Amino acid sequence: MQVDIITIGDELLIGQVVDTNSAWMGRELNKIGLSVHRITSISDQEEEILHSLEEAINRSSVVLITGGLGPTRDDITKAALCRFFNTKLVFNEAVYADVERMLKGRVKHINQLNRDQAMVPEKCTIIRNPVGTAPIMWFQHAKGIVVSMPGVPIEMKQAMSDQILPRLLEKYQSGIVRHKTIHVFNIPEAVLAEMLSDWEDAVPDYIKVAYLPSPGKLRLRLSGRGEDADKIDGAIEKAIQALYPIIGEHIFGLDDQTAQQELLRLLTEKHQTLAFAESCSGGFMAHLVTAIPGASAAFKGSIVAYANEVKTGQLGVDPMAIEQYGAVSRQVVEQMALGACKALGSDYAIASSGIAGPAGGSEEKPVGTVWLAWAGHGKVVSRRFNFGPNRERTIVRTAEAGIILLKQMIERGEI
Repeated sequence: MQVDIITIGDELLIGQVVDTNSAWMGRELNKIGLSVHRITSISDQEEEILHSLEEAINRSSVVLITGGLGPTRDDITKAALCRFFNTKLVFNEAVYADVERMLKGRVKHINQLNRDQAMVPEKCTIIRNPVGTAPIMWFQHAKGIVVSMPGVPIEMKQAMSDQILPRLLEKYQSGIVRHKTIHVFNIPEAVLAEMLSDWEDAVPDYIKVAYLPSPGKLRLRLSGRGEDADKIDGAIEKAIQALYPIIGEHIFGLDDQTAQQELLRLLTEKHQTLAFAESCSGGFMAHLVTAIPGASAAFKGSIVAYANEVKTGQLGVDPMAIEQYGAVSRQVVEQMALGACKALGSDYAIASSGIAGPAGGSEEKPVGTVWLAWAGHGKVVSRRFNFGPNRERTIVRTAEAGIILLKQMIERGEI
């Protein structure tokens, strides 16, 4: 069964707001066997809404719309739906009671704009919104279903989870869908595809393989469809196990796992701790780790040693090493890692030093050159990278490489 998603709002088109709703909806729809055929973002103009809705209905049996349901003049989705379905707005007492409940204690009185939230198309089924003032509208028509929901993510997600997905599942249940994602580090997409050519040939035709690249890493997604859940699950698991002899050293996680989550879990289980000494990554490693609840069980802290005097004063780096080899060097970054273990009292430390750019590079050390070092239990190892000329990408790739590779080193007993 095919689904179209239409997101409405000028803020989406000018980049003021990122459309996270469609990505979330696509994942949840796939879980119940419904495939998203097209996602369309349009402006707050009635003719645009009508045109997009007409096209979507002719393509798909289910059309899901988000946005344009607020109380202000630019929210025109209800009016457009009335015109499309040849109906009119009528006052709904139940919706008005929800509006009063939501606004109680927040406004002194219910004004006309708030009251208009209870005006709904006569030819639709109203699904009440427990976390907002805009109702969800379900239209049944000759070619299928149109559902209009608020664009506020928390409201959309609750409506989808509690009402829309169960109703769609009941009406359109169409088999089993399974997804499994394998996270791969430091293999370019084309190289990986070549390495996995024979492996792909052996994957059953009811399992689809997709390559989803991002800087420095890649997600390999296996998607299976059919009627037999055990058959699909077994085929996916067999395919994953066949990957390890080929690229096992590059696999660092599955599904929603992140390297930082897995590193913290590993350290917590071992009752060991972690610290960072960050120069070119500028605290981004610490950001990735501290975004995880419970990080304090293993993470001690980070010294952002951007200036050379911080490297020498806080981390104990020998000034002569900086003078002789430069701050971006094996000698300096290894001393930074060992110094972080000592200064912050951790079992392990990761240190970074590099040239993020856009200036500062040389023929010997071009922009994007990064040294990473990993220290633990008196041992230190280091490695040089070139992450390219983009500053933001270099910072992200430095932090992720540091974390991924430490996880792998600990698992292999190398440090």
